[in-house]
Amino acid sequence: MARIGLVLGAGGSVGHAYHAGVLAAIEEATGWQPNAAEVIVGTSAGSIVAALLRAGLSAADLANSSLRRPLSAAGSSLMARVGRRARLDSPGPQHADLGRGPASPSLLLRPWGVRLGALAAALLPSGTVSTEAVAAGVRAIYGKGWAERPTWICALRLDDGRLVAFGRKGAPPAAMAEAVAASCAIPAYFQPVVIGGRRYVDGGSHSVTNADLLAGAGLDLVVVSCPMGATRDAFAMGIDLPVRAGVRARLAREVDKVRRAGTPVLTLQPTREVRAAMGNNPMDPRPSSAVTRAAHDSTLRRLEDEDVLERLAALAI
Repeated sequence: MARIGLVLGAGGSVGHAYHAGVLAAIEEATGWQPNAAEVIVGTSAGSIVAALLRAGLSAADLANSSLRRPLSAAGSSLMARVGRRARLDSPGPQHADLGRGPASPSLLLRPWGVRLGALAAALLPSGTVSTEAVAAGVRAIYGKGWAERPTWICALRLDDGRLVAFGRKGAPPAAMAEAVAASCAIPAYFQPVVIGGRRYVDGGSHSVTNADLLAGAGLDLVVVSCPMGATRDAFAMGIDLPVRAGVRARLAREVDKVRRAGTPVLTLQPTREVRAAMGNNPMDPRPSSAVTRAAHDSTLRRLEDEDVLERLAALAI
């Protein structure tokens, strides 16, 4: 059986909806089930989706949940355990009290070799909102445990600015609910999550995808769903152009590292139509259904491209 790696990037509520459309389209077009991936790498919103997939939720049910359509019996049972879907609410300025001082002043004194996003997380004040709303749904599925199959949940260790992929060999022990909460802990909004005595914040502060973790992992294909990127035709849209351009450039470097290690990569990023559905606030859940539909349709079209067909063959092995 082919060994497929799945990378699910950050992107807030809109990103969750994007993943749902992308994964449902892949499952529909190829028959490959994303929850059966050899390894899943999840960052921020992608960590929530990773946890749901590893709990047994199908891509079709993930999309149906976003579209507010009936789920399968298995999907309904799982989501009933979860309760109200974990959702990242839009940060309000009242939570970003810049007068409280930096969250990690010690890191600012030794910034060498630390990524800019990590330095920004250190400079911003600690958030005040609990991550319990994020953790509760995951805890209802996993308790204090972890997924049975390899699942790497990315968070930034605030004290030294280093990426930690919980669930990966050598990472500190953590419950799935703790790791997902840490991966989603947006700096200056959510409180850092303490695991093993260390503070962690949103893994997107290091990279919104962290796809290069899979370089040299011996996989037959890596599939990357990146809600915060953009295809070339989408770059004329939205006020977040500099952010998306930066994400696209970093993802290209990560993908190059994976490919140089011998693994083909299929990247999926929002097209012009998807960007139009997303709007400019990734934390706003209202566009979710429109985003899922647009992502599903654009992914089906992408999977028909000649340059993709050879890579898709791995999904059928």
